[in-house]
Amino acid sequence: MLSRPESFKVYYKEFFHQCNEIGIGSLGIVVIISLFLGAVTTVQTAYQLVSPLVQNYVIAQIIRDNSFLELSPTVTCVVLAGVVGSKIASELGNMRVTEQIDALEIMGINTTTYLVLPKILAAIIVIPCLIVLSMFLCIYGGYLAGTMSGILNAEEFTQGLVRDFIAFNLIFGLIKAFTFAFIISSVSAYFGYYVKGGALEIGRSSTSSVVVSCVLILLADYGLAALLL
Repeated sequence: MLSRPESFKVYYKEFFHQCNEIGIGSLGIVVIISLFLGAVTTVQTAYQLVSPLVQNYVIAQIIRDNSFLELSPTVTCVVLAGVVGSKIASELGNMRVTEQIDALEIMGINTTTYLVLPKILAAIIVIPCLIVLSMFLCIYGGYLAGTMSGILNAEEFTQGLVRDFIAFNLIFGLIKAFTFAFIISSVSAYFGYYVKGGALEIGRSSTSSVVVSCVLILLADYGLAALLL
């Protein structure tokens, strides 16, 4: 996959095409999930913090740290494993079954470099950008839910966001985003590239890629937390 491309111009075109497919194609579901994750976290946190000794701004702190550490990177990437991963696996699987990959190899094209590398690079670049957007929207969703329901006001929410802020939490979330992006793209490409059979096997490989990606994301989530936190 990492061998020298035959034509950089063709690879650039394919790379930007994959960035558009992965990024713009997943933007809608990321926005919806992030807003509701933040809103639900706000309501449930306020429900559990019933002690009068706990200040309201603590709710904003919990939403901020949960968004950076877990909600946006892990939950969003699990969803993207189903959206992006299944698309990559089914696309490559269809090309394998219809012998398009064999035709490219006969033409002397390195198919792993041409078909797999742009997808992995695009995922590594675009998915972390989606995670950053998800973090912002998750916090904004919590802000809307908190202020509109009267749980806390805007001043208390702002105070909680800036109080005891740890920059490494954001860096840790981005590390998880890059790791999960590689897992989603590489696992899905593997299952799609090596599929054998017909349409039924394409569906099975797509399902298997999503399941394996989700399991590896959860394992990597625990491993990164144990190593870096």
